[in-house]
Amino acid sequence: MQRLAAFALLGFVLVNGPIVALAEPPLRLEAKIPLGNVAGRIDHLAVDLGRKRLFVAELGNDSVGVIDLEEAKVIDRIGGLKEPQGVAYEPSTEMLYVTNAGDGSVRLFQGIGLKPSGKIDLGEDADNIRIDASHPRVLIGYGNGAIAIIDPGTRAKTGVVILDGHPEGFQTDGTRIFANVPDGRHVAVIEVAEIATHARWRFGERGRNFPMAIDEEQGWLVSVTRGPAELLRFELGNGALLSRTDTCEDADDVSIDAKHHRVYISCGEGFLDIFEQRNGHERIARIPTARGARTSFFSPTLDRLFLAVRATSDEPAAIWVYEPQP
Repeated sequence: MQRLAAFALLGFVLVNGPIVALAEPPLRLEAKIPLGNVAGRIDHLAVDLGRKRLFVAELGNDSVGVIDLEEAKVIDRIGGLKEPQGVAYEPSTEMLYVTNAGDGSVRLFQGIGLKPSGKIDLGEDADNIRIDASHPRVLIGYGNGAIAIIDPGTRAKTGVVILDGHPEGFQTDGTRIFANVPDGRHVAVIEVAEIATHARWRFGERGRNFPMAIDEEQGWLVSVTRGPAELLRFELGNGALLSRTDTCEDADDVSIDAKHHRVYISCGEGFLDIFEQRNGHERIARIPTARGARTSFFSPTLDRLFLAVRATSDEPAAIWVYEPQP
């Protein structure tokens, strides 16, 4: 790992096995923001663009770290949680939503001071969160196969989408919800008006799909599987499987960078895979990171990729900040 890190610092990346030198790597490690005395697994990230705060679900620490991005340091920490997995910030109500796998709850914290502002009990394994600003509503995956619909104004659950298994990554385009269902090996497509599964986009019997992203500019939906690790590309309109490309193992987040026409995948295997969007997806870089660093968040507004890196014997827990190049 030390040898690989050295190659990364010298501007080398791994592409399909051999090491090649690039004039300018597609991602430059800009900073490492220490999280302090945080042990164990780190899960998902979210951003408050108005106040330039990054929220970090410190699952193994039962806490959420709050980072001031302009000062590049931790300014607050929310404790007393139960294995926080998902975080999302809803700007119209200035509300932070935190899902807790330990007790199946969603905790709410509001405003600049993150004042405790309620709790929604969903059941077991409350997980990923998505903000759907077009309606508006908050979507939360949980349990053995459900997505709860929360009204951000009343903070009440207004509906439930029932799925064939626990949802992992999911997204919405405003009219449909797309959810990865790893146990069913398909993408469930839910029509918003019906709140019921309309279709299942299947990709065969290999792999289990976890992170997902929508490329609205290209009209694609991308999903990443584990065991084997593949980047799947679906036609957004009809669900046709257009391609499947090898990628790094144990991915938990995938992001679309429309400005640079790239896809970023963060993998617990210890790599960031970067794909360039051409007619399909061509991997242009594999950048060594740290084993277990599988969650990330890309902000198009800030033009930065934030990678959560758990503590090791060599380094403390930190958020690694990458700037796209050129």
